[in-house]
Amino acid sequence: METGANWLDQEQQQIWRNWLSGVARINQHLDADLRTRGLDLAEYEILVALSEAEGRRLRMSELAELVHQSRSRLTHAISRLERRGIVSRSSASDDRRGVYAHLTDEGFGVLEAAAPDHVNAVREVFVDVADPRDFEALGRVMKAVLDSPF
Repeated sequence: METGANWLDQEQQQIWRNWLSGVARINQHLDADLRTRGLDLAEYEILVALSEAEGRRLRMSELAELVHQSRSRLTHAISRLERRGIVSRSSASDDRRGVYAHLTDEGFGVLEAAAPDHVNAVREVFVDVADPRDFEALGRVMKAVLDSPF
């Protein structure tokens, strides 16, 4: 039976599976670490994106794209953060359908408190376990993936 698939060889298959398992393991570790601070990894990414935006605010649609979440999932996360006073929402003055998410001062404080431990966790599970040349090669691979038009 001809499938037309360009099958991975054994080494490629192993590297691919290691990549999937490694990413899952890293994300689980980082998520568990952030939960000790009352955040999960997805919420932390939201706070980082907002902290880097002008005026610490972004349209919800733009934020969803930046953090790679569906609009529905982002809305639920923002609602949780809003109940805690970490984020607030407001309607766009130029477009009544548009909604902005704002990182509050309290939210910025939560991010500042969580960031040092999070960076240390990223180093522990990702940066420091790799040979510097391998780390650089991985960076080139990921840039190529992000630059790919697929």
